[in-house]
Amino acid sequence: MEILSEPWVIWVAIGIICVIIEIFTPGFLFFSFGIGAILTGLAALIIPSITFQILTFAILTLIVFVLSRKFSKKLISTNYEDTNVKALIGKTGRVTQKIPANEKGYVKIGGEEWVAVSKDSKEIKKDARITINDIEGNKVIVTVIEE
Repeated sequence: MEILSEPWVIWVAIGIICVIIEIFTPGFLFFSFGIGAILTGLAALIIPSITFQILTFAILTLIVFVLSRKFSKKLISTNYEDTNVKALIGKTGRVTQKIPANEKGYVKIGGEEWVAVSKDSKEIKKDARITINDIEGNKVIVTVIEE
């Protein structure tokens, strides 16, 4: 049991716990602490000074944090594509049933037919090409593509 009181064992144990916590939390924060603690534990084998260990932990954690942030920004990108009905915005289709001014008609987008209204409240004739501007409830808001 004497080995459990060795500083390097404590550092490595803290590091392993932090890496395990990181598995359940996003952001690479606990990962930085974990790697910093594990590396400090290895350094504690060589230099047993507690001041050295704390300083080493702080510096290594900061370095790992800065390097992992660059990696995490690439991994956790904010560039994503809309899904479900929001993915229809910007798509084109054809009018299958005339859209009267201020009323509903039908358009076909891909293989699906949708209830549609004109964005500018103008009539849109059957077979006109349209683009989806927005979605409101179960209907799409469309504008005519001028040909």
